[in-house]
Amino acid sequence: MKTILNILAVLIIVLGQMSCSLPDQYSVVSSPDNQISIGFDLNEGKPYYHALYKQDTIIYPSQLGFVFKEIPALNEGFKVIKTQVNEHNATWEQPWGENKKVEDHYRELVVQLQELVGQKRLMNLYFRAYNDGVAFRYELPEQENMGDFVIMDELTQFDVKGNPDTWWIWADYNTYEKLYQQTPMEEASWVATPVTMKGEQNIHISIHEAALTDYAGMTLKQKVKGVYEAELVPWANGDKVRGSAPMKTPWRTIQVSSNAAGLVQSNLILNLNEPSLIEDTSWIRPMKYIGIWWGMHLGTETWYPGPRHGATTENAIKHIDFAAANNIEGLVIEGWNDGWENWGAKDAFDHITPATDFDFKKVAAYAREKGVMLIGHHETGGDIESYEKFMEAAYRMCHDLGMHAVKTGYAGGIYPRGEHHHGQFMVRHYRKVVELAAKYQIMLDVHEPIKPTGIRRTWPNMMTREGVRGMEWNAWSEGNPPSHTVTIPFTRGLGGPTDYTPGTFDLLFQNAGERVKWNAEDIGMTRTHTTLAKQLANFVILYSPLQMASDLPKNYEGHPAFQFIADFNADSDESHVLNGEVGQYITIARRSGEEWYLGSATNEEARTLSVKLDFLTPGSIYTAQIYKDAAEADWETNPQAYEIVQEEVTAQTVLTLKLAAGGGQAIRLVKK
Repeated sequence: MKTILNILAVLIIVLGQMSCSLPDQYSVVSSPDNQISIGFDLNEGKPYYHALYKQDTIIYPSQLGFVFKEIPALNEGFKVIKTQVNEHNATWEQPWGENKKVEDHYRELVVQLQELVGQKRLMNLYFRAYNDGVAFRYELPEQENMGDFVIMDELTQFDVKGNPDTWWIWADYNTYEKLYQQTPMEEASWVATPVTMKGEQNIHISIHEAALTDYAGMTLKQKVKGVYEAELVPWANGDKVRGSAPMKTPWRTIQVSSNAAGLVQSNLILNLNEPSLIEDTSWIRPMKYIGIWWGMHLGTETWYPGPRHGATTENAIKHIDFAAANNIEGLVIEGWNDGWENWGAKDAFDHITPATDFDFKKVAAYAREKGVMLIGHHETGGDIESYEKFMEAAYRMCHDLGMHAVKTGYAGGIYPRGEHHHGQFMVRHYRKVVELAAKYQIMLDVHEPIKPTGIRRTWPNMMTREGVRGMEWNAWSEGNPPSHTVTIPFTRGLGGPTDYTPGTFDLLFQNAGERVKWNAEDIGMTRTHTTLAKQLANFVILYSPLQMASDLPKNYEGHPAFQFIADFNADSDESHVLNGEVGQYITIARRSGEEWYLGSATNEEARTLSVKLDFLTPGSIYTAQIYKDAAEADWETNPQAYEIVQEEVTAQTVLTLKLAAGGGQAIRLVKK
């Protein structure tokens, strides 16, 4: 991302050395609009922070510090040796994103601490206040008395005011693929982040982390009721983080808004990452894609060779033809390579050798001829040791065949055994993958990932990731309820793009054909729990720069509603969250060039929403191509009932959106 500085003001106010004789030491920094503040306290030598919104507490004084292995803890006996306040105001531009231009305006408090006795070690704290939230991180600077170390516990707390409504999933060291619960915070005892809350006076907060680069993923645990404490994902031997000074931790983030929609509009996580390390980003471009994938989840095809193998040369050619004829830019093919028949075994997968019935070079050449980007698929089965042996050659092969995108997968337990998907071991691996992919001009779609924490700013080839209970669960489990996809934007989606893979048209799987159960979760009563119009709306709502149309081509061919997918542009220039409540409904508009796409969806409850179109260019007339639930539509009883209508609209228009239970509406707005 090329940084464009509209304004760069760095204000340095040296507050000077503070006397350690004072019983309490206090500093605070406020957001540029002075609505949010984060403060630092040193109480009897112990460091704390607190946060306020509009002068009301949102985080009570909460402790900070570390426990190490074999060396003393770093959490008390401090004095402040210096504080400094900086202000930064800039606008930077990214090659893709919800908004191409991003305002980065914050005030920062830097606190330098030193132990009074003993080794007199140093620790620095950075606190930032933005208009959309606050963040803080630790720094262990280079110093004589601290070299290599092992963190056994990070003592960071979040003493949240009250007992707010909380949307959360259980903490898990290996997966985020769970349904969200809504409970009082005190019942959300151990959670993954982002975790979202609604407190008094409609104040919404979401706790997460940013710039997770060489550290363990953070979960939050209530060791004391009402107070979350960081619980880091361990290495196999119990270590949490292995590091050496100098080291900076990830940012601990608290997004804040007076309404739920404001959380989704936030750029806090993105802004807390470093600028792009990729100078030439011309090869990085958003796109829609389809896949040889859904049939395997339905059980009508297999990943491995045999009579029902999906990834055959013939089937790939058919998919490429369909994509080329329907403005679909990409195709992912799962099961193309050798090893799927050995799923679960050590060293099962070969990421270079094609299956016996798949002519890789022929398919790649045909895709190039048709102008369709072939997306490589690298399923690892969690075998990191084996994958890292293949990676360089596999990415080089993709590059040489004109393939600039790869979908990776890490389903299953991690090899070496005992390591976790979300620990420092895997954080390091994922970073190695994104850097190597950039070397070969490869965009990434990562499944079974570490959570998104904004590294797409630094490595914009990190396009999208799963890390959510996605569409495939509808094919072989009890499925995702209608509330799920209107919860994701306010929770998991706050971290970054989500490869949910929307776009199923055969909602009841009536056109699937003979299905064979392959998954232990399959209860034999599967279906997709939305209306068809909501499937279209999810293309807009569930943001991903690589956006998949998940259904089989045969369910799209000749279907009038498929025109919305064919027209949809995944390359967004700006986005507006028009309304929303967590788990209930949401409406988002995104501009691509001069066209706008609007998506609105609801949970199990039918509702009518009024939406102003004041984001449109004043004085211009637009044709609104509206794909909506029919009057009789209902996700349970009549999910495929829809209508397509057109009307002229302007920036003064107020649309009335009638959403069926479990339904939605998708609109393409074209300037006349």
